[in-house]
Amino acid sequence: MGFLRALLGRSKPVKPDLDQLFGLPSAAITLQATAGFRPTGTGSVAFRAAEGQAFASLQSEVTELLNADNGPKVEPRNDDYGYTWLMLHSPATDSADISGLVTDIHAVNSTLEHAGFGPSLLCSLVTFTDDRDRRFALVYLYKRGTFYPFAPLGGQRRDNALELQIEAAVGNDLAVEKDKSRWFPVYGAPAYDLRTPRPRRPEAILDIQEAPPCPKPRPTPATGSAMTPTSTPPPPRSP
Repeated sequence: MGFLRALLGRSKPVKPDLDQLFGLPSAAITLQATAGFRPTGTGSVAFRAAEGQAFASLQSEVTELLNADNGPKVEPRNDDYGYTWLMLHSPATDSADISGLVTDIHAVNSTLEHAGFGPSLLCSLVTFTDDRDRRFALVYLYKRGTFYPFAPLGGQRRDNALELQIEAAVGNDLAVEKDKSRWFPVYGAPAYDLRTPRPRRPEAILDIQEAPPCPKPRPTPATGSAMTPTSTPPPPRSP
């Protein structure tokens, strides 16, 4: 079967590996030591909510369970594209230790997966900042089992140089996604604190240049003004 896949140009789907999430605490320590970035204390899990009471009850149970202990505060939010984000907030700290936050992110993913809603999972985020107020998220792709950095600059722009710097820094701690075409932007996602404006809906994001405003017509000077002669000048005389 492996030979046929190679011959036909097909690749075997990557099996989700949630245990990859436990590499995040090590990556956080590396980022603080080598680049001065520290966790913001915010993490999140994004998924497309399924219809039906079973899924709604499961989401409610997960939220109540995580809020019942001393772990991060959990808050569900919806975005403009139909995804639900479970936002997890830990108390602000200067420590790079995010073990508790990562454990809860893993618990949310694994609970949905074991209940049969794995195909609904999209990604998980943990955000970082530094003393220059630069911010980025390490994004975990559930269906790939890999990570990539996402550093928005505002609007629909991203800091590619910073993303490459983070990729190099955490390469020994995390399974970084090698296919950069899969480094999908998550502009305006409500589940992380990157101070970016919420995006417009897809149908409104058009590559159209606005026409320049039409110049206002200049008022016609009144008769007798310095710009308008009071009478028609006589024709020149013949020599």
